[in-house]
Parts: sequence; structure tokens; C-alpha cells
Amino acid sequence: MQLWQGRFQKALDPKTNDFNSSVSFDSRMYKEDIDGSMAHAAMLCAQGIISAEDQVQIAQGLGGIRAEIENGTLEIDPNAEDIHTFIEGELTARIGAAGKRLHTARSRNDQVALDIRLYLRHTCDAVYAQLTELIEVLCKKAEQYADAVMPGYTHMQRAQPITFGHHLMAYTEMLLRDKERLADAKKRMNVSPLGACALAGTTYPTDREMTAHDLGFDGAMQNSLDSVSDRDFCIELASALSILMVHLSRFSEEIVLWCSWEFKFVELDDAFSTGSSIMPQKKNPDIAELIRGKSGRVFGDLTTLLTMMKGLPLAYNKDMQEDKEAIFDAFDTVNMCLTAFIPMLDTMTALPENMRKAAAGGFINATDCADYLVSKGLPFRDAYKATGELVALCIRKGLTLETLPLTEYTAVCDLFDEGVYAAIDLDKCVRGRTSLGGPAPENVRKQIERVRALNR
Repeated sequence: MQLWQGRFQKALDPKTNDFNSSVSFDSRMYKEDIDGSMAHAAMLCAQGIISAEDQVQIAQGLGGIRAEIENGTLEIDPNAEDIHTFIEGELTARIGAAGKRLHTARSRNDQVALDIRLYLRHTCDAVYAQLTELIEVLCKKAEQYADAVMPGYTHMQRAQPITFGHHLMAYTEMLLRDKERLADAKKRMNVSPLGACALAGTTYPTDREMTAHDLGFDGAMQNSLDSVSDRDFCIELASALSILMVHLSRFSEEIVLWCSWEFKFVELDDAFSTGSSIMPQKKNPDIAELIRGKSGRVFGDLTTLLTMMKGLPLAYNKDMQEDKEAIFDAFDTVNMCLTAFIPMLDTMTALPENMRKAAAGGFINATDCADYLVSKGLPFRDAYKATGELVALCIRKGLTLETLPLTEYTAVCDLFDEGVYAAIDLDKCVRGRTSLGGPAPENVRKQIERVRALNR
């Protein structure tokens, strides 16, 4: 049954019906549709638009439908136009005329706008909880490796000494921003479109604030046209999820690098790795690679939503049916990625000895060598030039700054003395970087305390 069948003399072509139908993907919103209908019926009764008897029958009928869908005794008809049509048709079949009164002062336009807001509100909470868990895993790992010296990189070249704990905490800052974006988007989404009807409200004496309050919204949307045509919240959420996937993808890329024999900074648990069908020595970081690849799906979902909305006149257009598949896929993909990423990271083992070895071989204490000369009174640019000459000398002789003889130092600049070796010690270099946000172990531990306080 189509809710609009009275105007038409012919049944919808079966292939067109399949093309028009959305029940295959909007059926996941059955709980939200029932919650919205119950709140709407309660308001209609409170306003004297339907009788108390009708309202009781509607509530009982909808409650029975929800229970049967959940226990599997009622299957959603795949031939239904959408979940709203299915539930209303099922309700009317069960309680008769009272079911036909439910749609008074309501359109599918405000109904679907309501359902998707209710659904995404819960979905936001689920992803938010996953991010909270991931940040705590990172804090735990950072605490464990707050003193583990490793090279920090720019341009994928060894640059300056940091610690593995400091590196991990950089991602907690990104993830905290991701949580803020989700919470902020959810706040703007949490207003009710119910009661805007098709586009122009209704002549019935409805109470939109009542339904908004009963459904946990902060209020009702103030313009009926905007109520049914707004999908900013889908776009904003997809944008927040896309940025989150950028962060997961960057992290996954580093894990892929760190697992390689060229780095060997970490070892993934066997439960989160795969092998090769032909090369028995392989241990592949497939989970990290898949997360890196799946970021493109979420970016595509955002592009779909932006493209769908960019040319639509007010108010509702059927194009907007495409919002659900895109935003549902974005959330499903992020949920899937986080579900795999969190335990993979939690069981990952760091290899501090290899990190330390890489740090020792990349002249990453060159800045500290220059700073040593500055402490002796030499201008930084002159100290920079002298240190560069020393690095070039070490490369020619196959040495490091730690193993270069003092005579070579003093030949370049007579301000050098034995104290330079203490100044360029990697542990001292890291411990000395106590500026706000720096990698000193004491800083890392303070960062962990701060992030844990924010992550509650």
C-alpha cells in the first residue's frame, strides 16, 4: 500500500517501485519511527485532536509491532515503500480506524526528518564512546613508553629526538577534537522537525514543543520549510567522520611503516595480522591497510551528501532519500574501523631498542649540538652552520656526532669542549625539551593526565 494511492488510477510499475523504495536501508530506523509516532499520538490526544481511546490503541499497537520486530516474529516487508509506510500499514491492519488517525497533522517529510535525527543521535553516542575507549588505550600505551626514545620525522627524514609516548599522545589530541566535532554537530542536530508537516505546518492546534520535549530534543525547529529540507546535520556529521578517518588513516599508515623490517618499531599481535598465500615469512598489517583504504568510502559519502544537496530548491525533494545510505554507510564504516583498530592498538607491542637504534643513527641531536654552541655565546645561525659542517664530516667518515673525536669538533669551532657529549646525549636531549607540549617524559605524563581528565 502506498500512502498516496488515492490520487492515482494505476499501480506503480514494479521496477519503478523497486527504484523508489527505501525500506531496504531505512528499516533500521523502525525504533525511531515508532518512538516518533508514539510522541505524535500523545500530543494529538493532549490537544484534543484524537481521542484518548485512539491514543491508547495506537500506543499499544505500536508497542506490539516493535516487540515483534525485535523478537523476530514480525518481518519487515521488503516490498514496502519505506519503513514509515510499513509500520502505519501494519498498525492500521491491527487496530483499524484509530491507526488511520495517527498521521493527522504529520507528513512523511517531517516524519523522516525526525527519524534520521533520532537515529543519528544514538549513533553519534556510540562512536563517541568508541573514541573515548581508543583515547584511553593510547594514554595507557603512552604511559608505558613515556621514556622510549625514538626519532621524530619531518619529510619522512629523521629530524629530532622524541619519545614513543609523545608520538602516541599527538593522536589523542586529534581524537579529542574528533569527539568535540561530533558533540558539536549532535547539538545542532538535536532540534525537532516534527509538526512541520509537508512544508507549511498545519491548521490543527498542535504543540510542537511538547513532542520535541518528549523526544529529548532541545527545542523545535523554527521554520517549517527548513524543518523538512535541512540535511546540514548529515553533511556536518559526515565531515566530522571524514576528519576522524583522516586521523585513523594517518595512524594506520604509520603502523604499516613501523611494522616493516625497514623500521621494525612495533610488532602487531597475530590476531590482527595476516599471512601470504605464497610467502611463508610474511606477516601483513592488513587491518591497518584496510582502515587506510576505507577512509575513501567515508570521504565519498560526504561528497555524495554535498552533491545531493547543492542544487535543491526548497522544500523537500526525493533526491534527499539518498541522505540515509550515505550517512549510514559513513557511520557503519567508522564503527567497523574503530572496532578493529582499538584492540589492534591495545595488543600492539613496541620495540624500544629498535627505536633507540634508529634515533642514534640519524643525527637527530644536531639541533642540540647547535644549541650547545649558542649557550657558549655563538649566534644561532653561526652555530647552525658549524653543526652542519660537523654532520657532513661525520657522513664522510662514517661516524656519528657521539663518536666524532673532540679534535674534529674544535677544528670546526674552538668553543667546543668535552661538555658537548653530554649535551648531545639522546636521553638528555629529550629530557631537556620541557617546553609546553614537548617530548620530555615529565611532559608526556602531564599530557596523559590532562587528556584523561578531558576524556571522561
